[in-house]
Amino acid sequence: MVSRAERSQFADWWWTVDRWMLAAIATLMVIGVVLAMAGSPAVAERLGLSTFHFVNRQVLFLIPAAIVLLGTSFASPRAVRRGALLLYFAGMGLILLALVFGVEVKGSRRWIFGIQPSEFVKPAFVILAAWAFSEGARRRDVPANYLAILLLPATIIPLILQPDFGQTMLITLVWAGLFFMAGLHWFWVAGLFGAAAGGILITYKFVPHVRLRIEKFIDPASGTAAADTFQVDTALESFISGSWFGKGPGEGSLKRILPDSHTDFIFAVTGEEFGIIACLLIVSIFGFIVLRGLFGAARNEDPFCRFAAAGLVMLFGLQSAINMSVNLHLMPAKGMTLPFISYGGSSLLSLALAMGFLISVTRRRPRSSIAEPVAL
Repeated sequence: MVSRAERSQFADWWWTVDRWMLAAIATLMVIGVVLAMAGSPAVAERLGLSTFHFVNRQVLFLIPAAIVLLGTSFASPRAVRRGALLLYFAGMGLILLALVFGVEVKGSRRWIFGIQPSEFVKPAFVILAAWAFSEGARRRDVPANYLAILLLPATIIPLILQPDFGQTMLITLVWAGLFFMAGLHWFWVAGLFGAAAGGILITYKFVPHVRLRIEKFIDPASGTAAADTFQVDTALESFISGSWFGKGPGEGSLKRILPDSHTDFIFAVTGEEFGIIACLLIVSIFGFIVLRGLFGAARNEDPFCRFAAAGLVMLFGLQSAINMSVNLHLMPAKGMTLPFISYGGSSLLSLALAMGFLISVTRRRPRSSIAEPVAL
């Protein structure tokens, strides 16, 4: 047990960090390994890999993810801003390189050097947007709000070119939440909604696979290819098959025909093997983290930390909600992972970074440190 009288960096961290949130995140990581053992062996066998190939890699990714999360949580708000700035430019540079030299997967160029740069841009974008909005609220003589507005198109245009509409939608929603928190004029709010509606209409008209997904979601009988909704239909059937208590670990059968059972549809595997009760438990953990983070943001006296905490919590919560909604056929399919549970190295590391940022900006600090000017 660390004494309150101890004067060390670790002791200072231990008594100021949100240990309940850390415990909830650690619980999700453990659950992720357990569910990887349930959902990934069937995929590994179909690909001719060893049975626990994805499980072993998930555990391997957890080690640096835990180091990143804990290491980032020690950072000061100023260090968080500087790290986010470097990460943003590095990530955007890799996204632009991926557009030209990246590996094409399912019609999109999102990967380069074995990583998905957009995953790392997300937490960095939230921190920079939070800094701009908070600075705009603090100092009216600085055009920080205009910088925050320009930051959005500068980030999402390369994502649209990949194309990656799921990440584009997620980043835009988080930015809109921060925009609302900033209390800007209703003229800008109307313009934002108008631009969003126009973007959706343009995407629907000129991007065939997006139009097909939306039409299939609205009317499953439309179109000619049953494969268009195969994963979503199978996922929904998994929940029905598992009922309240599930079939038992390893007893699921539908996961054997579900192509992305270890990534985007791991929640459906949970429903089939462990039941709706287990799914509700996972939802409650996500809800606890989101509510804990929002309350922590509301209590924070530093404008930057308040905006950053709220934005990171929205990023985490919306990504979780989108993944689970797709699994339950409540919205059109999106290629989005379930935080800390779905398989994926880039996703796991970027989420660890985001949660490390969140824990850092929600740490209880003395008023003297809160009063420091918001600067990079």
